[in-house]
Amino acid sequence: MKTAIQFGAGNIGRGFIGMLLSQAGYRVIFADVSAAIIDKLAADQGYTVHVMDTEVENVPITNITGIMSDGEEIIDEIARADILTTAVGLRVLGFIAPAIAKGIQKRCALKTETPLNIIACENAIRATSQLKEHVYKLLSEEEKAYCEKYVGFADCSVDRIVPPVRTENPVDVVVEKYCEWNVEKASLKGEIPEIPGMNLADNLMAYIQRKLFTLNTGHCITAYTGTLAGYKTIDETIADPKIYALVKEAMTQSGDGLIKKFGFDREAHYHYIDKIINRFKNPYLQDDVTRVGREPLRKLSADDRLVSPLSTAMSYGLPVDKLILGIGAALRYDNPEDPQSKELQEKIAAKGAAGAFSEVSGITDPELLKQVEAAYEQVAELFK
Repeated sequence: MKTAIQFGAGNIGRGFIGMLLSQAGYRVIFADVSAAIIDKLAADQGYTVHVMDTEVENVPITNITGIMSDGEEIIDEIARADILTTAVGLRVLGFIAPAIAKGIQKRCALKTETPLNIIACENAIRATSQLKEHVYKLLSEEEKAYCEKYVGFADCSVDRIVPPVRTENPVDVVVEKYCEWNVEKASLKGEIPEIPGMNLADNLMAYIQRKLFTLNTGHCITAYTGTLAGYKTIDETIADPKIYALVKEAMTQSGDGLIKKFGFDREAHYHYIDKIINRFKNPYLQDDVTRVGREPLRKLSADDRLVSPLSTAMSYGLPVDKLILGIGAALRYDNPEDPQSKELQEKIAAKGAAGAFSEVSGITDPELLKQVEAAYEQVAELFK
């Protein structure tokens, strides 16, 4: 039986990637720093994924175990594994790279010719490529040459809403039915893994930006406007007709840029927008606006879900006024429990909304900054 290592035993790791790997027949080893979760997974050898949608389904996940990601055992497991996936967050990739490098070094020393494919399933653009950079810094030239022959580093895009819902069993997880996992086919080594639910993509960047410019853009604008309006969850926020209209128009403006850039079929992409926005309405997920809106500095950066769609649409001379309103709402996100939100509000207090936005996003166009400043004032009145 083939073995998969899933770094990160959190909700995404258990409720999405680990679930698909287990269902594909892999023995799944979850690696994490949380002893409580790892001990429970190792003891039970399974858990349940509760699919909460128009139809509710309880899916048992079996043939799994858990080990600590910072122990010696993980190195031996990497040396034997067939596939290694991550769902740890972009900033944590550098911390798990040493263990992955040591596992590769052991494979090289043993002259293992069985391929290992590594896929970082993070909510970021080309996360696997970033993980590869971290790992390669720790390898010798000989070990890098071994990697080029036997270790695949495949970028991917992932899409499934997995909110932090408390369950009776602490390792069970609640998910929506929809999921999408697109993996860059050309970067895989050896025999292509057969994993139902994993789509092999030739033009991965189109999939990455489609998801970023649609789900992520609409989701965060929903969260930021919902916070301003006093809502607690995404589903109750999107039920507000005024917010629904803004979110859909912003997603459409974002989508029009994608249609120009990648030549997407307009009708098909608009249908995709409708499908995504309908996912926000799922009342079973109870997805908190503070979870979706967290880390606004990252979300306002140049390559992320607000500024990148804005820049793309503007490059084709397309309307962007609703995207700018979404940015205005993001600048209004004031959550004292979120360090990035606190930092953002401090920047606004010191430099004004336009000045803070310019610093975070890298945007310097005076006319655009003027529009952002106006949007910052406008959203406070629209959604109070």
